[in-house]
Amino acid sequence: MPAPAPRTGHEPPAHRDAFFDNAKYLAIVLVAMGHAWEPLRSESRAVSALYMFVYTFHMPAFIVVSGYFSRTFVASPRNIRRLVTGVVVPYVLFETAYTWFTRWTDGVPGRPVSLLDPLYLTWFLAALLIWRLTAPVFRSVRHPLPLALGVAALATLSPSIGKDLDLQRALQFLPYFVLGLCLRPEHFRLVRSRRVRALAVPVFAGALAFAYWAVPRVDNAWLFHRSAAVAFGVPAWYGPVMTMALFGCSVTLTACFFSWVPGRRLWFTTLGAGTLYGYLLHGFFVQAANHWHWSDHRWSHTVVGGITVSVIVAALVTALCTPPVRRVFRFAVEPRMDWAFRPAPLESRYRGDAP
Repeated sequence: MPAPAPRTGHEPPAHRDAFFDNAKYLAIVLVAMGHAWEPLRSESRAVSALYMFVYTFHMPAFIVVSGYFSRTFVASPRNIRRLVTGVVVPYVLFETAYTWFTRWTDGVPGRPVSLLDPLYLTWFLAALLIWRLTAPVFRSVRHPLPLALGVAALATLSPSIGKDLDLQRALQFLPYFVLGLCLRPEHFRLVRSRRVRALAVPVFAGALAFAYWAVPRVDNAWLFHRSAAVAFGVPAWYGPVMTMALFGCSVTLTACFFSWVPGRRLWFTTLGAGTLYGYLLHGFFVQAANHWHWSDHRWSHTVVGGITVSVIVAALVTALCTPPVRRVFRFAVEPRMDWAFRPAPLESRYRGDAP
């Protein structure tokens, strides 16, 4: 879930904030690890607890950062072009690619290409399109976050919401994007204070312990935010309650995660600019590995095996964020498409209409 900041296309590296690049890189590593842990949960309560713990905040962290960098989004020609080339076109290409690829991995040769029903990881791009287009609306209202929470709560009461653009998930994750819209640089400075960093340690420990307790008692599918409450076999009113409870837990753990993200430039800082590549490409490796039933081997269910798998996946997603990979796949993830757009008016180049 993962989330590229809108780019000017010509910013020198010095203008990038190392903190956000570090946060995006670390979050994408957790996303990839979570996908690797999924087939290991059935035989390990500890892995299931770690899975639940990480899923509580890794996508919310990505979405908060996406919202933060959409604070000044307006429907200017320049920003619409970025939205098309950075979200719409990658969505179409990867939705098609994943459909063809999973025909082999899932053994469904007749699976149709449907641009309205996002497959696997592409839901994030569909949701990002919706969130960005609604950003000016939420910036205009007096109480954007309560409004977004209300929308998310109502979505959990609406099982009739179809699969078009995975709207259920887009609406339920909407509050995290709107929270990012509401944040300012001083909020991140506050979260990264020494006091908050110290408090994050017991909070993380308590959350892990709670996740271990909750494994046999709570359906972790709530963390995916893709179904209405009645789909879990519970009364409809559980939906709004879980919306508020999960939002509180996710925001708390996201703040703890941000508190420990380094603010200085490190060896992986530059990889933060390529997290969308890591996000979209690592799914092909995960799908292929699952096709070959790698988790059927007993070694993968041992402690050493689980750690080894985690390290391999972290190394893989790291490699997918590197400049050589980005150069190869830029045509799909960040196409220029100068041929499709009119030249920007001269005056718009100096308006500062992009974050």
